Amino acid sequence: MAGNDVIIKLEGVAKEYVLGEVSVKALKDTDLEINRGELVVILGPSGSGKSTLLNVIGGMDTPSRGRILFHGRDITGYSEAELTVFRRREVGFVFQFYNLIPNLTALENVELAAELSDNSLDPRKVLEKVGLSERAGHFPTQLSGGEQQRVAIARAVAKNPEILLCDEPTGALDQEMGKLVLRLLADINKEMGKTVVIITHNSAIAAMGDRVFRMRDGKIADIVENSRPLPPERIEW
Repeated sequence: MAGNDVIIKLEGVAKEYVLGEVSVKALKDTDLEINRGELVVILGPSGSGKSTLLNVIGGMDTPSRGRILFHGRDITGYSEAELTVFRRREVGFVFQFYNLIPNLTALENVELAAELSDNSLDPRKVLEKVGLSERAGHFPTQLSGGEQQRVAIARAVAKNPEILLCDEPTGALDQEMGKLVLRLLADINKEMGKTVVIITHNSAIAAMGDRVFRMRDGKIADIVENSRPLPPERIEW
């Protein structure tokens, strides 16, 4: 774990959704801190609140109460326009199902994301980083699932964000491809110094995190610190 420079801090954050006459408490009075340069795994079963937690951290959703601090700045009261700027500049998102634009090549998908940032990285160099230089001119339908996910990671990284939020990034992949993606995320964390947060229901992946937040019933049930995180190659599921 790289130091104790807090990048994200949640204070009493809760999120409730009203569905007709029913109120669903997806996230309950949550406090947490994520440090700069850390690789964090948020682990929990479906419905435990982990994706809601990721969404409020990334400014894709606003909490019902509580505060979210980014480098000490309270983003909870940001307008939608301010949240859009925050997401563009500070956060890279990686999802389970890639969400690539089908009529753009791998390179064009990465270039489009890079255009959103004032401090972007070279799209070709980022594609090289994820091992896809030779596939730059291919469309998503011409790529395997593992390759599409690597393009999605390149797209997120090209913005040069402070933090990378990954929601079940290996969920649609087999174990071999999943390990390659996890290795890539670990490399981005260690070599580029990016803060990486991985949401997963796969308990095996917890072994690679500097810290693991275990979620249950909308709450962080416990926090485990790994003194010696495992390399992704040694993880089996």
